[in-house]
Amino acid sequence: MRALADLFDFYRGKKVLVTGHTGFKGTWMCKLLTLSGAKVVGYALQPSTSPNLYELSKMCDCKTYKGELSESSVLLEKSADMFSIFGDIRDLERLKKVFEKFEPEIVIHMAAQPLVRRSYEEPVYTYEVNVMGTVNVLECIRQCSSVRSFVNVTTDKVYKNKEWYWGYREDEELNGYDPYSNSKSCSELVTDSYKNSFLKERNIAISTVRAGNVIGGGDFAADRIIPDCLRAAETGKAIIVRNPYSVRPYEHVLEPIAVYLMIAKEQYRNAALAGNYNVGPEEIDCLTTGQLATLFCEKWKAITGQEIRWESKYDGGPHEAGYLKLDCSKLKSVFSWKPRWDMDVTMEKIVEWSWLYMQKGDLAGCMKRQIEEFLGEIVEQ
Repeated sequence: MRALADLFDFYRGKKVLVTGHTGFKGTWMCKLLTLSGAKVVGYALQPSTSPNLYELSKMCDCKTYKGELSESSVLLEKSADMFSIFGDIRDLERLKKVFEKFEPEIVIHMAAQPLVRRSYEEPVYTYEVNVMGTVNVLECIRQCSSVRSFVNVTTDKVYKNKEWYWGYREDEELNGYDPYSNSKSCSELVTDSYKNSFLKERNIAISTVRAGNVIGGGDFAADRIIPDCLRAAETGKAIIVRNPYSVRPYEHVLEPIAVYLMIAKEQYRNAALAGNYNVGPEEIDCLTTGQLATLFCEKWKAITGQEIRWESKYDGGPHEAGYLKLDCSKLKSVFSWKPRWDMDVTMEKIVEWSWLYMQKGDLAGCMKRQIEEFLGEIVEQ
């Protein structure tokens, strides 16, 4: 897969703006980009959990701006690999200043309110962040002459879920059920409108990418299965699984991260490759949540020697999809892509990271090793 193999060569020296860089996926994204030698600016709120991967990975050690971006705030220092700017994606004026000062070539939009359950509790906030946040990013791109490639990261939940046994394709109806899923469907429509109305004539390459359920070391969010597994391992309690029979396209975080960067790279070179893409695991790795929990327990015992178990306990929460898969034929055909890690390897990497976290080990080094193993690259640093 040459499209993945030359990521490091392409991004060396490129100016990349990443929204949502303090989150779980955002931190992995910025780690990979800085290893490649890219010049990165991250724009996001401060981390929403404690602990969090952004701090544990030491990505927080980069130069950080929390207050006003004055004229003396130099975002183009040649010696710096990454700048972190704390800001709300709903703050259009602050975001404009970041674009004006940094002049990015590539923009990866990941800032979001990403939790289904929270979207039921805070629907207005969810729509403000996920829809108007996307509008703000696109408006900044419209007014910025340097941008050549934009990737909007959405979700597998953008589709109108009919509980089919087969995967959804990119041309299926967009109409997510809950406020989170629906707001991401809206984000896709906003992106398409801006592309057709303003950005196509400027030859800015624009893609939306719909990833499956992303798992990996460093996720501490509420109401997610792997963080629940880690919390149970820390406390010696059983893992509580709310919906053990729900099927999800689980995949290691590096799978979609690499695809976002691959698409941004390829459409930078050839705008005709831009479009809407699914990224998810092979059919055999679409597991029930109960199967995933069982695999975690098996790998945890094999690596740590400690027993752990899970139990089903439905807590009466709001509606969540029961069956969800993605058809990734388009991504495979256009880019000759295929997943790197199956679920067995994925869980080994998750347990490796989680056990190291509990032992207070070198998590930044672990991330670097896993990125090198995933891409088949050795990074000299």
